[in-house]
Amino acid sequence: MRVDTVYENARFLTGTGESVALAALNGRIVALGHDAAALSAKKRVDLGGSVVVPGFHDAHNHMAWFGMALDDVALSDCRSVEEVYDAVARRAAEIPPGGWIIGSGYDQNKLVGGHPTRQGLDRAAPGHLVRLKHTSGHMTVVNSAVLERLDLGNVPVGGDVVRDEDGSPTGLLREQAQLLLRPLTYPTPVERVVRGLDRASERYLAEGITSVQEAGIGGGLVGETPAELAAYQVARDRGVLRVRSTVMVAASVLHDLDAGAGFGLDLGMRTGFGDEWLRIGAMKLFADGSLIGRTCAMHEPFAGEPDNVGYFQVPEDEIARTIAAAHQAGWQIATHAIGDRAITVVLDAYEAALKATPRPDHRHRIEHCAVLRPEELKRLASLGLIASPQGRFVNEIGDGMRAALGPEREPWCYRLKSLLDAGCVLPASSDRPVVEGAPLLALADMVRRKTASGVVLGPDERLTPTEALRAYTYGSAYAAFAEKDLGTLEIGKLADFAVLSADPTDESTLDAIHVVATAVGGDLVYERSGD
Repeated sequence: MRVDTVYENARFLTGTGESVALAALNGRIVALGHDAAALSAKKRVDLGGSVVVPGFHDAHNHMAWFGMALDDVALSDCRSVEEVYDAVARRAAEIPPGGWIIGSGYDQNKLVGGHPTRQGLDRAAPGHLVRLKHTSGHMTVVNSAVLERLDLGNVPVGGDVVRDEDGSPTGLLREQAQLLLRPLTYPTPVERVVRGLDRASERYLAEGITSVQEAGIGGGLVGETPAELAAYQVARDRGVLRVRSTVMVAASVLHDLDAGAGFGLDLGMRTGFGDEWLRIGAMKLFADGSLIGRTCAMHEPFAGEPDNVGYFQVPEDEIARTIAAAHQAGWQIATHAIGDRAITVVLDAYEAALKATPRPDHRHRIEHCAVLRPEELKRLASLGLIASPQGRFVNEIGDGMRAALGPEREPWCYRLKSLLDAGCVLPASSDRPVVEGAPLLALADMVRRKTASGVVLGPDERLTPTEALRAYTYGSAYAAFAEKDLGTLEIGKLADFAVLSADPTDESTLDAIHVVATAVGGDLVYERSGD
Protein backbone atom coordinates (compact mmCIF):
# COMPACT_ATOMS: atom_id res chain seq x y z
CA MET A 1 0.00 0.00 0.00
CA ARG A 2 1.24 3.49 -0.88
CA VAL A 3 0.04 6.11 1.60
CA ASP A 4 -0.09 9.88 1.39
CA THR A 5 2.27 10.69 4.26
CA VAL A 6 4.39 8.91 6.83
CA TYR A 7 5.32 10.94 9.90
CA GLU A 8 8.33 9.59 11.79
CA ASN A 9 11.15 10.35 14.20
CA ALA A 10 8.84 11.40 17.02
CA ARG A 11 7.24 10.05 20.18
CA PHE A 12 3.58 9.56 19.39
CA LEU A 13 1.50 9.67 22.58
CA THR A 14 -1.55 8.09 21.02
CA GLY A 15 -3.85 8.18 24.02
CA THR A 16 -3.73 4.38 24.24
CA GLY A 17 0.05 3.99 24.35
CA GLU A 18 3.13 5.14 22.45
CA SER A 19 4.31 4.73 18.87
CA VAL A 20 7.23 5.77 16.68
CA ALA A 21 5.52 6.59 13.37
CA LEU A 22 2.13 7.35 11.83
CA ALA A 23 0.86 6.82 8.28
CA ALA A 24 -2.05 8.80 6.81
CA LEU A 25 -4.15 8.07 3.73
CA ASN A 26 -7.17 10.10 2.63
CA GLY A 27 -7.17 12.01 5.89
CA ARG A 28 -7.18 9.02 8.22
CA ILE A 29 -4.63 6.97 10.13
CA VAL A 30 -3.93 3.67 8.36
CA ALA A 31 -0.89 2.44 10.27
CA LEU A 32 1.18 3.14 13.37
CA GLY A 33 4.61 2.23 14.62
CA HIS A 34 7.05 0.15 12.60
CA ASP A 35 4.22 -0.92 10.26
CA ALA A 36 3.75 2.74 9.34
CA ALA A 37 7.48 3.40 8.97
CA ALA A 38 7.80 0.48 6.53
CA LEU A 39 5.13 1.75 4.13
CA SER A 40 5.76 3.40 0.79
CA ALA A 41 4.59 7.03 0.89
CA LYS A 42 4.20 10.01 -1.40
CA LYS A 43 5.81 12.10 1.33
CA ARG A 44 7.83 11.34 4.46
CA VAL A 45 8.05 13.91 7.25
CA ASP A 46 10.83 13.81 9.83
CA LEU A 47 9.48 15.41 13.02
CA GLY A 48 12.92 15.85 14.53
CA GLY A 49 12.35 14.02 17.80
CA SER A 50 9.24 16.01 18.76
CA VAL A 51 6.32 14.69 20.80
CA VAL A 52 3.02 14.13 19.00
CA VAL A 53 -0.37 14.09 20.73
CA PRO A 54 -3.94 13.90 19.42
CA GLY A 55 -5.18 17.29 18.26
CA PHE A 56 -6.54 19.38 21.10
CA HIS A 57 -10.32 19.63 21.19
CA ASP A 58 -11.92 22.62 22.95
CA ALA A 59 -15.27 21.39 24.25
CA HIS A 60 -16.72 24.84 25.00
CA ASN A 61 -15.58 27.94 23.16
CA HIS A 62 -17.01 30.89 21.24
CA MET A 63 -14.94 30.95 18.08
CA ALA A 64 -16.84 33.57 16.10
CA TRP A 65 -17.09 35.87 19.13
CA PHE A 66 -13.35 35.49 19.76
CA GLY A 67 -12.40 36.15 16.16
CA MET A 68 -14.57 39.24 15.89
CA ALA A 69 -13.37 40.53 19.27
CA LEU A 70 -9.85 40.79 17.88
CA ASP A 71 -11.03 44.10 16.41
CA ASP A 72 -12.33 45.39 19.77
CA VAL A 73 -10.54 47.68 22.21
CA ALA A 74 -8.65 45.15 24.34
CA LEU A 75 -9.33 45.73 28.05
CA SER A 76 -8.08 42.53 29.69
CA ASP A 77 -4.76 44.08 30.72
CA CYS A 78 -6.31 47.16 32.32
CA ARG A 79 -5.73 47.39 36.05
CA SER A 80 -7.89 50.42 36.87
CA VAL A 81 -11.08 51.91 35.56
CA GLU A 82 -9.09 54.97 34.52
CA GLU A 83 -6.99 52.78 32.25
CA VAL A 84 -10.22 51.55 30.67
CA TYR A 85 -11.33 55.13 30.02
CA ASP A 86 -7.93 55.97 28.54
CA ALA A 87 -8.18 53.00 26.14
CA VAL A 88 -11.65 54.11 25.07
CA ALA A 89 -10.44 57.70 24.56
CA ARG A 90 -7.61 56.51 22.32
CA ARG A 91 -10.04 54.62 20.10
CA ALA A 92 -12.43 57.60 20.08
CA ALA A 93 -9.66 59.74 18.62
CA GLU A 94 -9.41 57.33 15.67
CA ILE A 95 -13.03 57.22 14.52
CA PRO A 96 -15.57 59.87 13.51
CA PRO A 97 -18.19 61.12 16.01
CA GLY A 98 -21.34 59.02 16.06
CA GLY A 99 -19.46 55.76 15.48
CA TRP A 100 -19.38 52.71 17.74
CA ILE A 101 -16.53 51.99 20.13
CA ILE A 102 -16.60 48.36 21.22
CA GLY A 103 -14.32 47.12 23.98
CA SER A 104 -14.08 43.67 25.51
CA GLY A 105 -12.39 41.71 28.26
CA TYR A 106 -12.66 43.93 31.34
CA ASP A 107 -13.09 42.32 34.77
CA GLN A 108 -14.23 44.54 37.62
CA ASN A 109 -12.50 42.18 40.08
CA LYS A 110 -9.16 43.27 38.61
CA LEU A 111 -9.93 46.98 38.24
CA VAL A 112 -9.24 49.64 40.82
CA GLY A 113 -12.54 51.49 40.76
CA GLY A 114 -14.75 48.54 39.83
CA HIS A 115 -17.08 48.62 36.84
CA PRO A 116 -16.77 51.48 34.34
CA THR A 117 -19.77 53.84 34.36
CA ARG A 118 -21.73 55.71 31.74
CA GLN A 119 -20.44 59.03 33.12
CA GLY A 120 -16.82 57.91 32.75
CA LEU A 121 -17.45 56.68 29.22
CA ASP A 122 -19.22 59.94 28.36
CA ARG A 123 -16.09 61.85 29.35
CA ALA A 124 -13.78 59.45 27.50
CA ALA A 125 -15.70 59.39 24.23
CA PRO A 126 -18.12 62.32 23.87
CA GLY A 127 -20.19 62.06 20.72
CA HIS A 128 -19.65 58.30 20.30
CA LEU A 129 -21.65 55.17 21.05
CA VAL A 130 -19.74 53.03 23.55
CA ARG A 131 -20.22 49.42 24.58
CA LEU A 132 -17.76 47.54 26.82
CA LYS A 133 -18.22 43.79 27.18
CA HIS A 134 -17.36 42.11 30.47
CA THR A 135 -14.89 39.23 30.12
CA SER A 136 -17.59 36.76 31.18
CA GLY A 137 -19.99 37.86 28.43
CA HIS A 138 -22.70 38.21 31.07
CA MET A 139 -22.53 41.98 31.46
CA THR A 140 -22.07 45.06 29.32
CA VAL A 141 -21.44 48.72 30.17
CA VAL A 142 -22.72 51.41 27.82
CA ASN A 143 -22.54 55.19 27.76
CA SER A 144 -25.40 57.68 27.92
CA ALA A 145 -25.72 57.93 24.13
CA VAL A 146 -26.51 54.22 23.99
CA LEU A 147 -28.77 54.25 27.06
CA GLU A 148 -30.91 56.94 25.44
CA ARG A 149 -31.65 54.52 22.60
CA LEU A 150 -32.73 51.61 24.82
CA ASP A 151 -36.21 50.69 26.01
CA LEU A 152 -35.34 50.62 29.70
CA GLY A 153 -38.99 50.21 30.62
CA ASN A 154 -39.07 46.69 29.19
CA VAL A 155 -36.13 44.83 30.69
CA PRO A 156 -36.30 41.12 29.79
CA VAL A 157 -36.87 38.57 32.54
CA GLY A 158 -33.57 37.17 33.75
CA GLY A 159 -31.62 40.41 33.60
CA ASP A 160 -31.41 43.82 35.20
CA VAL A 161 -30.27 47.39 34.59
CA VAL A 162 -28.06 48.41 37.50
CA ARG A 163 -28.94 51.78 39.01
CA ASP A 164 -27.18 54.06 41.46
CA GLU A 165 -28.59 55.41 44.73
CA ASP A 166 -30.71 58.05 43.04
CA GLY A 167 -32.22 55.51 40.65
CA SER A 168 -30.23 56.56 37.56
CA PRO A 169 -28.77 53.80 35.34
CA THR A 170 -25.04 53.34 35.87
CA GLY A 171 -24.69 52.00 32.34
CA LEU A 172 -24.27 48.37 33.50
CA LEU A 173 -26.62 45.86 31.83
CA ARG A 174 -26.55 42.38 33.32
CA GLU A 175 -27.54 39.05 31.78
CA GLN A 176 -30.71 39.18 29.66
CA ALA A 177 -30.84 42.98 29.94
CA GLN A 178 -28.10 42.96 27.30
CA LEU A 179 -30.79 41.96 24.81
CA LEU A 180 -32.00 45.57 25.01
CA LEU A 181 -29.08 46.30 22.69
CA ARG A 182 -30.36 43.96 19.98
CA PRO A 183 -32.24 46.62 17.95
CA LEU A 184 -28.95 48.53 17.67
CA THR A 185 -26.48 45.69 17.07
CA TYR A 186 -28.26 42.55 15.83
CA PRO A 187 -27.89 40.68 13.56
CA THR A 188 -24.17 40.64 12.91
CA PRO A 189 -23.51 40.55 9.15
CA VAL A 190 -22.66 37.04 7.96
CA GLU A 191 -19.47 38.29 6.30
CA ARG A 192 -18.22 39.63 9.64
CA VAL A 193 -18.92 36.29 11.31
CA VAL A 194 -17.05 34.49 8.51
CA ARG A 195 -14.06 36.79 8.98
CA GLY A 196 -14.14 36.08 12.72
CA LEU A 197 -14.14 32.32 12.10
CA ASP A 198 -11.23 32.73 9.70
CA ARG A 199 -9.10 34.70 12.16
CA ALA A 200 -9.99 32.52 15.13
CA SER A 201 -9.35 29.17 13.49
CA GLU A 202 -5.99 30.40 12.21
CA ARG A 203 -5.01 31.15 15.82
CA TYR A 204 -6.37 27.81 16.98
CA LEU A 205 -4.17 25.83 14.60
CA ALA A 206 -1.12 27.65 15.96
CA GLU A 207 -2.12 26.37 19.40
CA GLY A 208 -2.59 22.74 18.35
CA ILE A 209 -6.39 22.90 18.35
CA THR A 210 -7.90 20.80 15.56
CA SER A 211 -11.54 20.60 16.68
CA VAL A 212 -13.94 22.66 18.76
CA GLN A 213 -17.46 22.89 20.05
CA GLU A 214 -19.11 26.28 19.56
CA ALA A 215 -21.19 26.92 22.69
CA GLY A 216 -24.27 28.57 21.23
CA ILE A 217 -25.30 29.89 17.83
CA GLY A 218 -28.38 31.48 16.31
CA GLY A 219 -29.91 33.17 19.35
CA GLY A 220 -29.64 33.95 23.05
CA LEU A 221 -26.85 35.97 24.61
CA VAL A 222 -24.10 34.34 22.53
CA GLY A 223 -25.82 34.14 19.15
CA GLU A 224 -24.57 36.57 16.50
CA THR A 225 -27.24 36.14 13.81
CA PRO A 226 -30.15 33.83 12.94
CA ALA A 227 -28.02 32.85 9.91
CA GLU A 228 -25.04 31.83 12.02
CA LEU A 229 -24.93 28.26 10.75
CA ALA A 230 -24.87 29.67 7.23
CA ALA A 231 -21.79 31.67 8.22
CA TYR A 232 -20.07 28.43 9.23
CA GLN A 233 -21.05 26.88 5.91
CA VAL A 234 -19.69 29.86 3.98
CA ALA A 235 -16.46 29.70 5.97
CA ARG A 236 -16.15 26.02 5.19
CA ASP A 237 -16.87 26.53 1.48
CA ARG A 238 -14.12 29.17 1.33
CA GLY A 239 -11.65 26.99 3.17
CA VAL A 240 -11.33 29.35 6.13
CA LEU A 241 -13.06 27.10 8.68
CA ARG A 242 -9.78 25.44 9.52
CA VAL A 243 -10.83 23.40 12.56
CA ARG A 244 -13.57 20.79 12.79
CA SER A 245 -16.61 22.41 14.39
CA THR A 246 -19.55 21.06 16.33
CA VAL A 247 -22.06 23.85 16.92
CA MET A 248 -24.51 24.01 19.82
CA VAL A 249 -27.84 25.54 18.85
CA ALA A 250 -29.40 28.10 21.21
CA ALA A 251 -32.54 26.81 22.91
CA SER A 252 -34.44 29.93 21.83
CA VAL A 253 -34.13 28.81 18.19
CA LEU A 254 -35.89 25.48 18.79
CA HIS A 255 -39.66 25.21 18.63
CA ASP A 256 -42.51 22.71 18.40
CA LEU A 257 -42.54 21.14 14.97
CA ASP A 258 -45.53 20.13 12.87
CA ALA A 259 -46.53 16.58 11.93
CA GLY A 260 -45.58 15.16 15.32
CA ALA A 261 -41.87 15.75 14.72
CA GLY A 262 -41.34 16.94 18.27
CA PHE A 263 -39.22 19.86 19.41
CA GLY A 264 -36.34 21.17 17.36
CA LEU A 265 -35.21 22.90 14.21
CA ASP A 266 -37.16 23.13 10.98
CA LEU A 267 -36.80 20.04 8.79
CA GLY A 268 -36.37 18.02 11.98
CA MET A 269 -32.58 18.45 12.23
CA ARG A 270 -31.05 17.66 15.60
CA THR A 271 -27.84 16.59 17.33
CA GLY A 272 -25.52 14.70 14.98
CA PHE A 273 -26.59 16.20 11.66
CA GLY A 274 -23.57 17.09 9.50
CA ASP A 275 -20.18 15.59 8.74
CA GLU A 276 -16.64 15.44 10.05
CA TRP A 277 -16.05 19.16 9.39
CA LEU A 278 -19.31 20.78 10.49
CA ARG A 279 -22.11 19.25 12.49
CA ILE A 280 -24.93 20.13 14.84
CA GLY A 281 -24.22 19.29 18.45
CA ALA A 282 -26.19 19.90 21.62
CA MET A 283 -29.00 22.32 22.32
CA LYS A 284 -27.53 25.11 24.46
CA LEU A 285 -29.68 26.42 27.32
CA PHE A 286 -28.76 29.16 29.80
CA ALA A 287 -29.97 28.57 33.35
CA ASP A 288 -28.12 31.31 35.23
CA GLY A 289 -25.31 33.84 35.01
CA SER A 290 -21.74 34.46 36.09
CA LEU A 291 -19.75 33.66 39.23
CA ILE A 292 -17.28 36.55 38.99
CA GLY A 293 -20.18 38.82 38.05
CA ARG A 294 -22.14 37.50 41.05
CA THR A 295 -25.28 36.86 39.01
CA CYS A 296 -25.36 33.03 39.06
CA ALA A 297 -28.09 31.34 41.11
CA MET A 298 -26.81 30.33 44.55
CA HIS A 299 -28.31 28.53 47.54
CA GLU A 300 -26.56 30.95 49.90
CA PRO A 301 -25.54 34.61 49.38
CA PHE A 302 -22.29 35.65 47.79
CA ALA A 303 -19.52 36.49 50.23
CA GLY A 304 -19.94 40.01 51.55
CA GLU A 305 -23.37 40.47 49.88
CA PRO A 306 -25.97 39.06 52.28
CA ASP A 307 -28.88 40.05 50.03
CA ASN A 308 -27.47 38.67 46.78
CA VAL A 309 -28.08 35.03 45.82
CA GLY A 310 -28.02 35.70 42.08
CA TYR A 311 -30.87 34.72 39.77
CA PHE A 312 -31.98 32.53 36.89
CA GLN A 313 -31.97 33.73 33.30
CA VAL A 314 -35.26 31.93 32.64
CA PRO A 315 -37.97 30.75 35.05
CA GLU A 316 -37.17 27.45 36.78
CA ASP A 317 -40.21 25.70 35.36
CA GLU A 318 -39.21 26.78 31.85
CA ILE A 319 -35.81 25.13 32.34
CA ALA A 320 -37.56 21.85 33.16
CA ARG A 321 -40.00 22.11 30.24
CA THR A 322 -37.30 22.89 27.70
CA ILE A 323 -35.04 20.09 28.89
CA ALA A 324 -37.92 17.60 28.84
CA ALA A 325 -38.99 18.56 25.31
CA ALA A 326 -35.46 18.52 23.89
CA HIS A 327 -34.62 15.23 25.56
CA GLN A 328 -37.77 13.56 24.24
CA ALA A 329 -36.96 14.84 20.74
CA GLY A 330 -33.53 13.19 20.80
CA TRP A 331 -31.29 16.19 21.40
CA GLN A 332 -28.15 16.18 23.42
CA ILE A 333 -28.57 19.04 25.90
CA ALA A 334 -25.87 21.36 27.23
CA THR A 335 -27.14 23.60 30.02
CA HIS A 336 -25.13 26.52 31.34
CA ALA A 337 -25.33 26.28 35.15
CA ILE A 338 -22.72 27.93 37.35
CA GLY A 339 -24.25 28.52 40.80
CA ASP A 340 -25.04 25.59 43.09
CA ARG A 341 -28.73 26.49 43.12
CA ALA A 342 -28.82 26.45 39.32
CA ILE A 343 -27.03 23.09 39.26
CA THR A 344 -29.63 21.64 41.63
CA VAL A 345 -32.49 22.83 39.43
CA VAL A 346 -30.84 21.53 36.26
CA LEU A 347 -30.13 18.14 37.86
CA ASP A 348 -33.78 17.95 38.89
CA ALA A 349 -34.82 18.66 35.31
CA TYR A 350 -32.47 16.09 33.79
CA GLU A 351 -33.53 13.48 36.33
CA ALA A 352 -37.22 14.05 35.59
CA ALA A 353 -36.66 13.93 31.82
CA LEU A 354 -34.67 10.70 32.02
CA LYS A 355 -37.28 9.10 34.27
CA ALA A 356 -40.12 10.05 31.91
CA THR A 357 -38.24 9.01 28.77
CA PRO A 358 -35.29 6.73 29.53
CA ARG A 359 -32.51 7.06 26.97
CA PRO A 360 -29.13 5.33 27.12
CA ASP A 361 -25.98 7.25 26.27
CA HIS A 362 -27.65 10.65 26.20
CA ARG A 363 -24.47 12.50 27.22
CA HIS A 364 -26.40 15.50 28.50
CA ARG A 365 -24.09 18.15 29.89
CA ILE A 366 -23.79 20.88 32.46
CA GLU A 367 -21.61 23.66 31.08
CA HIS A 368 -19.20 25.15 33.63
CA CYS A 369 -20.80 23.32 36.58
CA ALA A 370 -18.84 25.78 38.67
CA VAL A 371 -20.08 25.40 42.25
CA LEU A 372 -20.74 21.68 42.66
CA ARG A 373 -21.75 20.47 46.10
CA PRO A 374 -20.59 16.97 47.14
CA GLU A 375 -24.12 15.54 47.14
CA GLU A 376 -24.81 16.97 43.70
CA LEU A 377 -21.56 15.54 42.36
CA LYS A 378 -22.80 12.07 43.25
CA ARG A 379 -26.15 12.73 41.61
CA LEU A 380 -24.53 14.09 38.44
CA ALA A 381 -22.44 10.96 38.10
CA SER A 382 -25.37 8.63 38.78
CA LEU A 383 -27.38 10.26 35.98
CA GLY A 384 -24.58 9.74 33.46
CA LEU A 385 -24.13 13.46 32.90
CA ILE A 386 -21.04 15.25 31.64
CA ALA A 387 -19.74 18.30 33.49
CA SER A 388 -17.80 20.73 31.30
CA PRO A 389 -15.60 22.95 33.54
CA GLN A 390 -12.78 25.26 32.41
CA GLY A 391 -9.40 24.66 34.02
CA ARG A 392 -7.92 27.93 32.80
CA PHE A 393 -10.47 29.89 34.82
CA VAL A 394 -8.56 29.11 38.01
CA ASN A 395 -5.54 31.11 36.90
CA GLU A 396 -7.17 34.06 35.16
CA ILE A 397 -10.33 34.66 37.20
CA GLY A 398 -9.82 32.37 40.18
CA ASP A 399 -9.21 35.18 42.66
CA GLY A 400 -12.52 36.76 41.69
CA MET A 401 -14.26 33.41 42.11
CA ARG A 402 -12.70 32.93 45.55
CA ALA A 403 -13.86 36.38 46.61
CA ALA A 404 -17.41 35.62 45.47
CA LEU A 405 -17.63 32.26 47.26
CA GLY A 406 -15.68 32.65 50.49
CA PRO A 407 -13.44 29.92 51.95
CA GLU A 408 -16.18 27.43 52.90
CA ARG A 409 -17.31 26.96 49.30
CA GLU A 410 -13.91 27.11 47.62
CA PRO A 411 -13.50 23.30 47.55
CA TRP A 412 -16.62 23.04 45.35
CA CYS A 413 -15.28 25.43 42.72
CA TYR A 414 -14.58 24.15 39.20
CA ARG A 415 -13.97 20.58 40.24
CA LEU A 416 -11.82 18.33 38.06
CA LYS A 417 -10.34 15.37 39.93
CA SER A 418 -13.57 14.74 41.83
CA LEU A 419 -15.42 14.29 38.54
CA LEU A 420 -12.91 11.68 37.37
CA ASP A 421 -13.02 9.91 40.73
CA ALA A 422 -16.82 9.77 40.48
CA GLY A 423 -16.54 7.93 37.17
CA CYS A 424 -17.39 10.83 34.84
CA VAL A 425 -15.71 11.41 31.49
CA LEU A 426 -14.05 14.82 31.81
CA PRO A 427 -13.78 17.16 28.80
CA ALA A 428 -11.60 20.26 28.75
CA SER A 429 -12.33 23.69 27.35
CA SER A 430 -11.56 27.39 27.52
CA ASP A 431 -14.83 29.31 27.09
CA ARG A 432 -12.67 31.61 24.98
CA PRO A 433 -12.68 34.63 24.77
CA VAL A 434 -13.61 34.71 28.46
CA VAL A 435 -10.00 33.69 29.17
CA GLU A 436 -6.90 32.92 27.09
CA GLY A 437 -7.68 29.71 25.22
CA ALA A 438 -4.33 28.07 24.44
CA PRO A 439 -4.61 24.43 25.60
CA LEU A 440 -1.00 24.24 26.79
CA LEU A 441 -1.71 27.03 29.27
CA ALA A 442 -4.83 25.20 30.43
CA LEU A 443 -2.97 21.92 30.92
CA ALA A 444 -0.60 23.64 33.35
CA ASP A 445 -3.53 25.20 35.21
CA MET A 446 -5.40 21.90 35.45
CA VAL A 447 -2.32 20.36 37.02
CA ARG A 448 -1.39 23.23 39.37
CA ARG A 449 -4.68 25.12 39.98
CA LYS A 450 -2.91 28.31 41.03
CA THR A 451 -4.73 31.62 40.87
CA ALA A 452 -3.01 34.77 39.62
CA SER A 453 -2.17 35.65 43.22
CA GLY A 454 -0.54 32.25 43.76
CA VAL A 455 -3.26 30.60 45.85
CA VAL A 456 -3.98 26.93 45.10
CA LEU A 457 -7.74 26.79 44.55
CA GLY A 458 -9.06 23.37 45.52
CA PRO A 459 -5.78 21.43 45.88
CA ASP A 460 -7.67 18.13 45.86
CA GLU A 461 -8.94 18.93 42.36
CA ARG A 462 -5.51 18.94 40.72
CA LEU A 463 -5.00 16.51 37.83
CA THR A 464 -1.94 14.64 36.72
CA PRO A 465 -0.53 15.87 33.39
CA THR A 466 -1.70 12.65 31.74
CA GLU A 467 -5.25 13.17 33.03
CA ALA A 468 -5.25 16.77 31.82
CA LEU A 469 -4.07 15.77 28.35
CA ARG A 470 -6.70 13.06 28.08
CA ALA A 471 -9.41 15.58 29.03
CA TYR A 472 -8.30 18.00 26.28
CA THR A 473 -8.29 15.22 23.67
CA TYR A 474 -10.42 12.13 24.29
CA GLY A 475 -12.69 13.64 26.96
CA SER A 476 -13.74 16.54 24.76
CA ALA A 477 -14.28 14.28 21.73
CA TYR A 478 -16.47 12.00 23.85
CA ALA A 479 -18.56 14.97 25.01
CA ALA A 480 -19.40 15.64 21.34
CA PHE A 481 -20.11 12.00 20.39
CA ALA A 482 -16.95 12.22 18.25
CA GLU A 483 -14.67 9.71 19.96
CA LYS A 484 -14.95 7.24 17.04
CA ASP A 485 -13.07 9.76 14.87
CA LEU A 486 -11.17 11.99 17.31
CA GLY A 487 -9.47 12.10 20.67
CA THR A 488 -6.86 9.35 20.23
CA LEU A 489 -4.44 8.39 17.45
CA GLU A 490 -5.69 4.98 16.31
CA ILE A 491 -6.02 3.21 12.99
CA GLY A 492 -9.19 4.34 11.24
CA LYS A 493 -9.45 7.66 13.06
CA LEU A 494 -8.90 11.08 11.54
CA ALA A 495 -5.22 12.04 11.33
CA ASP A 496 -5.51 15.17 13.47
CA PHE A 497 -2.58 15.82 15.78
CA ALA A 498 -0.36 18.42 17.42
CA VAL A 499 3.44 18.27 17.30
CA LEU A 500 4.95 19.58 20.54
CA SER A 501 8.45 20.62 21.57
CA ALA A 502 8.35 18.49 24.73
CA ASP A 503 6.30 15.90 26.59
CA PRO A 504 3.09 17.44 28.03
CA THR A 505 2.75 14.55 30.49
CA ASP A 506 5.98 15.67 32.19
CA GLU A 507 5.06 18.45 34.61
CA SER A 508 8.58 19.87 34.51
CA THR A 509 8.17 20.84 30.84
CA LEU A 510 4.81 22.60 31.10
CA ASP A 511 6.19 26.13 31.36
CA ALA A 512 8.45 25.89 28.30
CA ILE A 513 6.54 23.65 25.90
CA HIS A 514 5.22 25.00 22.59
CA VAL A 515 3.42 23.81 19.48
CA VAL A 516 5.82 22.97 16.64
CA ALA A 517 3.21 21.99 14.06
CA THR A 518 -0.42 20.98 13.67
CA ALA A 519 -1.96 18.46 11.27
CA VAL A 520 -5.60 18.12 10.25
CA GLY A 521 -6.63 15.20 8.08
CA GLY A 522 -3.02 14.12 7.73
CA ASP A 523 -1.84 17.44 6.29
CA LEU A 524 0.41 19.89 8.11
CA VAL A 525 -1.68 23.06 8.27
CA TYR A 526 0.53 24.99 10.69
CA GLU A 527 4.29 25.00 11.19
CA ARG A 528 5.99 27.24 13.73
CA SER A 529 8.37 29.66 12.10
CA GLY A 530 11.98 28.78 12.78
CA ASP A 531 11.32 25.19 13.87
